[in-house]
Amino acid sequence: MLAQVVLFDGFDPLDVIAPYEVLAAAGIESELVSAEGVREVPSGLNLLSLRAVAALDPRRADLVLVPGVAGSVDEVPAMLAQVATGLAPVLKEALELPDTTVATVCGGSLVLAVAGLIPGRRATSHHLGLGLLAESGVEAIDARVVDDGDLVSAAGITSGLDLALHLVERELGAPKAHEVERFFAHERRGVVWRAA
Repeated sequence: MLAQVVLFDGFDPLDVIAPYEVLAAAGIESELVSAEGVREVPSGLNLLSLRAVAALDPRRADLVLVPGVAGSVDEVPAMLAQVATGLAPVLKEALELPDTTVATVCGGSLVLAVAGLIPGRRATSHHLGLGLLAESGVEAIDARVVDDGDLVSAAGITSGLDLALHLVERELGAPKAHEVERFFAHERRGVVWRAA
């Protein structure tokens, strides 16, 4: 299994690092990628930069994880629109591939929504973004993690840990998820919402 964690200018570092580390600890091959390929990618608020080691390629990935943006409240709408425009074609391809799961942390679901890629789907986001999700035609669910089949989303920034543990459980089973949870000394919080 290959997980590609997407980097773009302005990404939120914890949205990336927390799930990446959980997936890697579970033994899932994980790589940081960007639409442009190998490059240094600056996070939002000039917090840090991470290196993308490959190009985002959903045909290679079993899981594509999209983080949110980090910026001031006033900057976020423009940042989301810019990111959505740049990533829309490749994220559309990821969502259309039958064996690929797309996961989002925090405002990552807003990137998909602003790009017009998930109308009618169920998703969550940071509580401040639930209204924008709904305005974009998404059924906004106020839950920590929402599992809508091949689209799995997480709410606020720290929920990326719970999202990744849920994905580990889905792919590798509860014993492996519990092992990783124990390793990180993190107890999952909240409910994983499912339609069924």
